Amino acid sequence: MTASTTERPPRVLIVDDQTLIRTGFRLILTARGIEVVGEAADGAEAVSLARELAPDVVLMDIRMPAMDGLEATSRILQHTPDCRVLMLTTFDLDRYVYTALSIGASGFLLKDVTPEHLAAAVRLVNTGDALLAPSITRRLVERFASTTTAHPPAVPPDLTSLTPRELEVLTLLGRGLSNTELAAHLTLSEATVKSHVARIFAKLNLRDRAQAVVLAYETGLVKPGDSEP
Repeated sequence: MTASTTERPPRVLIVDDQTLIRTGFRLILTARGIEVVGEAADGAEAVSLARELAPDVVLMDIRMPAMDGLEATSRILQHTPDCRVLMLTTFDLDRYVYTALSIGASGFLLKDVTPEHLAAAVRLVNTGDALLAPSITRRLVERFASTTTAHPPAVPPDLTSLTPRELEVLTLLGRGLSNTELAAHLTLSEATVKSHVARIFAKLNLRDRAQAVVLAYETGLVKPGDSEP
């Protein structure tokens, strides 16, 4: 995201097959200065509106008729890669969450999210960050990585462009370490760690830390059950 994008309030598209949920989210966001540019009741409508309206953030229900949120997310991000998608789910360990992260979603929200958390989440992913804490993402990946194969990885598996240090950082990211923990483990400053992370993202075309964790598992750098160093 550019500086100009992060300075103005994010423009949001709400996608859910339940009218009451869409209406509630719209009221919550607009009351907090966030513009809702459109609403869609299914995935196909979401794809069409995303192309027309170019929202910054899409709140995307996972389970919908006609076209589900996973397929819609994949199509939206193929056409509008700078868009950020937050998946909406009823369960905190929904079996679709791993797949959503692997195709480029920036995180997920429970539908009973508080108004304050909803607005904060939208603003957070609009800056280019992932909503999930690395440790939460890691637990999700460990639970579903061995069984979920419906979608291919969202990034190329070739890691030869990384330096040995960058490969080490990516491995530790996959184990769920924060920048502060990375700095302590590698005896580096946080500024240096941030530079390494930024270069890894740029080289591998990663959107955020959530995708970094997924990639670390899908390339075998980290395996389910690996503990933090």
